[in-house]
This record gives sequence, structure tokens and C-alpha cells, in this order.
Amino acid sequence: MTSWFSSPAARRWSLAAGRSAAREFHRTLPGFAPTPLVDLPALAVELGVGRVLVKDESARLGLPAFKVLGASWACHQVVTRTPGAALVTATDGNHGRAVARTARELGTTATIFVPEVMPESTAAHIAAEGAEVVRVDGDYDQAVRAAADYAADYAAADPERELVQDTAWEGFEQVPQWIVEGYQTLIEEVDEQLGRQPDLVAVPVGVGSLAQAVVAHYRRELPGSEVGVPAAAPTRVLSVEPDTAACVLASLHHGIPSSVPTADTVMAGLNCGTVSGLAWPVLRDGCDAAVTVADAEALAASRELEDLGVSSGPCGAATLAGVRAALSDPSRRADLDLPKDAVVVLLSTEGLDSA
Repeated sequence: MTSWFSSPAARRWSLAAGRSAAREFHRTLPGFAPTPLVDLPALAVELGVGRVLVKDESARLGLPAFKVLGASWACHQVVTRTPGAALVTATDGNHGRAVARTARELGTTATIFVPEVMPESTAAHIAAEGAEVVRVDGDYDQAVRAAADYAADYAAADPERELVQDTAWEGFEQVPQWIVEGYQTLIEEVDEQLGRQPDLVAVPVGVGSLAQAVVAHYRRELPGSEVGVPAAAPTRVLSVEPDTAACVLASLHHGIPSSVPTADTVMAGLNCGTVSGLAWPVLRDGCDAAVTVADAEALAASRELEDLGVSSGPCGAATLAGVRAALSDPSRRADLDLPKDAVVVLLSTEGLDSA
């Protein structure tokens, strides 16, 4: 399968701006602070752009990944509506750890389903947050199904179980939407720290929820503007996936949601074979480009960012590998149509010590 997709029409698409109280909620949490946006001029020279900056999510609310932004807001909403509910989710690592941490802080319990390929050290991080870890004989998608079945089978359960999953399907959209709303905090910080919108944002993709949040943010209509007019000059959004689990790229090529088989990868948090049903229409219409990267490329990018002072695990560093793969190819660079002094933001979603 090809490793590249582009859609010039994405820059002309927009959607109505939404508003949530997620960021105000995050500001009330102990230890909350915006994460750094790190300027890396050497990379800008290499890539032939004006600036390259990394949004460093290696220390977000006491955890080494951005996932707690979505998990905390969604768990808060769930427990507010169903007091005392036990929380359930499936994870490749960081989402489950964030749900487990939030459950403990909310005074409830969490059951976390994990795929068989998850390293013991990652499962141990989740268990250390006080959660019950259930290993599934299968991949991430099978873990999601097991978690959903367990949460649904609450007739004899006390307390009631509530699923807090970061992927959506028909009939299960509200909780994933809360998770996406939580991720908006990260993107709003980027614009404020820059004082403008970037020209290109590279986002690592598993099921596509973070990418959904990024596309929705940069394709929103201004209040009172002409229908179909985005908020400002269009920011290009580049989706980056492992070459062994590129469900979004496959779906974009086929024009319909397309599941793909997955294999073991160092980008464990991106090892997802099915795009979120909530994310899909937004990515289909509003994502500018998608690229895949190999494990070796992600690992090399992780080491390079570490040398530059940024703690970034393979999932987070995949964005550097993806931008490098996009901008080093003349035809791909032409597809993105960046200005010569382009400002490029890499979303580094996890630190080296992430789950």
C-alpha cells in the first residue's frame, strides 16, 4: 500500500465552531500548566522552513503523555452523570493509565483491558495507578470489544460500569466526543504560544481522535463569518501513522472506513487497526495529508529529539519522521504548498518514560 495521501480540497472545507468547558475544567486541576512549545532552529534549516517547534507533552498533569487531557474531562463528565460508576476502557498504554489515574482521583475504580502484545512494564504502570488490568488474547481492536462487552454487562454489577473509550462507533459517540473536547486544550495552547496559527501541524494517529480535534480546530468557522469560511488562513494537517497500522491512510485512500491488520511496533500507542467512527468524517473531509513511517524512522527521530533536549517516545517522535518524509519528497512538498517561511508544529504526544 502507498505511504502517502493528500487532499488539496481539505483546505477549503470547514465546520461550525464548537465550544466546551474542557479547558476551564483543566485549569482547576492541581498542577495544571501549559506544556512547552520548543523552538528547534536546526530542524527548520534541515527541512527548509521558517520555524519548527515541538509541543512537548512529556509532562502533562503528572503523566508523561497528552492523553490525560481527554481522559480527565470525559471521566469527570461520566462520574458527574453516574456518581460512583466504575470506569472501564481498553488501551495500548497512555489512555488506560490516564483513565486509571483519574478514576483514583475521583474516588472510584477502573478496569483496563489491554492487548496481548503490551509489554509487562506498560501494564505495570497502569496497575500502579490502582486499576485492574485484564490482558486480552488479541490486538487492540479485540481489547476494545472486550472492554465494551464488560461495561455493557452491568445488570448484575455493583457499582454500575461506564465505558470511557477514546474511539467511537454507532451508538457510542458521546464519551469519545468528550475526549476529543479535552484534547482541544493542547491545540489552543499552541496557537496562544505562537501568537498565530501554524502553517503545518503534524499529528500522530492511532484511532484518529487527536487528529479529529486538530482538524476541527483549524477548520472551524468564525462566528458571524460566511458559511464555509475557515477561521483564518488554512493550517495544513498531516496525519502520521506506523506503516504497520495505517488505518486512517487506508481509509482516506478507499474513501470509506477501512480496518487494517496490525503488527507489533515500537509506536505502541498508534497500533490501532480501525479509525474512530466519530473522527472519520472530519478526517475524510478536512485532513490535508497522511503519511506512514517505519519503526526505525520513529526511533531515530526520538533519539534526535532527545539530543535536542526534548523527551519524546516513538509515538511522539513519529511526527518528526513524518514531516521529514513529507518535505524531503518534492512532489509531497508541492502537495502541501507551504509558504517559504512556514511555521511547522510537531505534536510530540508522549515522553520517553510513557506507558
